[in-house]
Formats: sequence, structure tokens, C-alpha cells
Amino acid sequence: MALTDPACKNAKPKEKPYKLSDAKGLYLLINPNGSKYFRLKYRINGKEKLLALGVYPETTLKQARQDAETAREQIKKSTDPNLTRRIEKTGATENTFKAIALEWHTKNMADKSDSHKSRVLQLLNRDLFPWLGDRPIADIKTPELLLVLQRIESRNAIETAHRALQISGQILRYAEASGKIDRDFTPSLKGALAPVNGGNFAAITDPKEVGQLLRALDTYSGTFPVKTALQIAPLLFVRPGELRQMEWVHIDFDTHEWRYLVTKTKTAHIVPLSRQALALLQAIKPLTGNGRFVFPSARTPNGSRPLSDVALLAALRRMGYSKDTMSVHGFRAMARTILDEVLGYRPDFIEHQLAHAVKDPNGTSYNRTKHLEERRTMMQAWADYLDSLKNGADIITLKKAV
Repeated sequence: MALTDPACKNAKPKEKPYKLSDAKGLYLLINPNGSKYFRLKYRINGKEKLLALGVYPETTLKQARQDAETAREQIKKSTDPNLTRRIEKTGATENTFKAIALEWHTKNMADKSDSHKSRVLQLLNRDLFPWLGDRPIADIKTPELLLVLQRIESRNAIETAHRALQISGQILRYAEASGKIDRDFTPSLKGALAPVNGGNFAAITDPKEVGQLLRALDTYSGTFPVKTALQIAPLLFVRPGELRQMEWVHIDFDTHEWRYLVTKTKTAHIVPLSRQALALLQAIKPLTGNGRFVFPSARTPNGSRPLSDVALLAALRRMGYSKDTMSVHGFRAMARTILDEVLGYRPDFIEHQLAHAVKDPNGTSYNRTKHLEERRTMMQAWADYLDSLKNGADIITLKKAV
């Protein structure tokens, strides 16, 4: 039955929150403290969401129904009412770069994953809106956008600068198509930015973005071996092929170590296992422990073959991480950058753990046990730091480790 005003007024709090339903997803939520909130449950792009419609009695049942109907009309047009509300709160005026960009984001990214939409919005808020947001989009010229992109470049975020240019081009083409500007001028900026080193793998190195990535890995809905491999990849930051071919026989749960032969240099290597890494391995052992590989291919139930070379990469893509944003190999760059620049560990500790060929002053390569105890401490600190990022902790820069 539909709600009535008396029913809303007379609803008494209970020990736990409960709902009084109206129609088409609209309901009144009554909390144990007596507060009453109108909510609309809806689905968009296959996902269930909630829209807050106000507090009763300040918001009447009639008003809640009107607002719910407005939201339903937006949903019919594949527009998320929650996102529309966020856009309205920004105060972006019509035909500014910010207003057009947010309109483009709402309409053209409806079919993208939430994580991908969030990353694009973060780039807009961090790198473009502070300088271009309030500018009439028709007044923005090539030198002005180039200056903004060079500002990104100056902090050595070359890939981010190229990504910002790409997004700016999409926004300007949307503005051109809707008659807001005469033309998209971003093609004239081709070659104006420093090239991205083709030998580098895409990697996320901003701590806030790392936290988002780690949360995305924890909620990945694929197979358990793929999910576990993705979760352990940032903890160990080994080469993707070495991770995929991790064997149970090489893991020592007593010494908390993984020892194997590095595929690139054919040298022995030791990876100290943090508490977090050990927990992930213990969790998957009942499933794959009777086979050879920790992360076997789904096509070989007996565990005789490892995951394919595209399994983990495909999982990242399904989560919305494009080839220009993150790669499986990128977990190595992530660790190398943050361990040095944020946590302050000695570069030689990091390079040893990356299994790079590090030379001492006499030109002799360090052996696999060099700085092992220091690396053991570093790996646990790294895992703890990743947990803090995942839990949304404030980001601080520590003093250099010795």
C-alpha cells in the first residue's frame, strides 16, 4: 500500500532501522533515534543505488513523491540523479568549461565503471578545473590549455598530462557538437608535450589513487585465483610472469619467504612475505594448494598450468583501468616510486627487492641475501602503508630510512 501522511507522522522508532514503502522504490526510513528520511531506490546501468530525498516532516510526502518522479525521468534518459545533484552543488554556471565538462561526464560516461568515472572526475577536479573551470569554454584558446598541461608536466606527471589532453579533447568535441564552440583545437597540441616513454608501463603512483585501486581490487568479482593474484601483486611487486608462475613448493611459511629464479636474469631471488601476503596465500591454499601453481589457469583444474599472461591485465580492464592508466607491471613502478619518494627507503634496498642488477662500488653485483633483514622490514612497512591507503588514511611523507 502507498504511504499516507498519518502513517509517516505516526511511525515510531524501533530497535533497528526499518522502512515504510510507498511506490516505485520510494520509502520512508525510520531510524532508532526517531529521525525519518525519504529515500528512492533505483537502478541505473545495471547497478542499484539510493537517492536521498529529504527529512520528514521538513520534506513532505507530496514533495518526496514529486522529487522521486523527477529522478525517475532523469533515469529514463540514462542520467544518474545522484550525479546530477553533485553537479548542481558545484555551482558551475552554464557554458563554463566546468559545466560543459560535467555535462559531458554525465552523458558520455554512463556506460563506464564507477571507478573509471571517479578517476576521470578526480583528474578534472585536480588538474583542469582549478585553472579552466570558471572560464567560458568558448574563450579558452590553445595557449591557455597548453599552460595548464605544462603545469601538470612540471611535476613529472607526463602520462597524466597526456591523459588530461585526451580528456580535454573529448570535452571540446562534445562542446563543438552541441554548438558551444566552433571547433576542437586540441589536435594542434599534438607534439607539444614531452613524449611518454614507450618502454614504460602505465602505473598509478599517486597515493590517493593507489588507495582507490586497492579498494577496487578487493571488490573485484572475478575468479578467486585472479582476484588473489591482483591483491598480492602490489604487496610483492614482482614481474607479472613471475607472479603468475608462483609455485607452492617455493613458498616457505616458516621463514615467511618466497624464493624463486628470476626469469629475466636467471638469478635466485628472495621475496620476504608480509603478514598481509601470507594471509592471502593461506586463504587460497585450500583451493589451489594441491596443484603446482598458486594461481592456476581456470582451464586446468589440476593446477598444472598458471594463469595466462592476459588474465590479470583483462581483469584490470574490466575494472575500468585503461592501458594508459595502469598495467600489471605498473605495480613495480608504484612501489619503486612511493617507497622512495613517500616512505623514504634507500634506493638500493628497493632495487634489490625489485631484483634489479645492483652493483656495489667495486662493480660487483650484490647477492640475493644482501640487505635481506632491511628488506624484510621494508616489505612489512610497505604492506602496512598500503592498508592505510586502502582505509583512507591521511597521506604523510616520512623521513628517509637508513
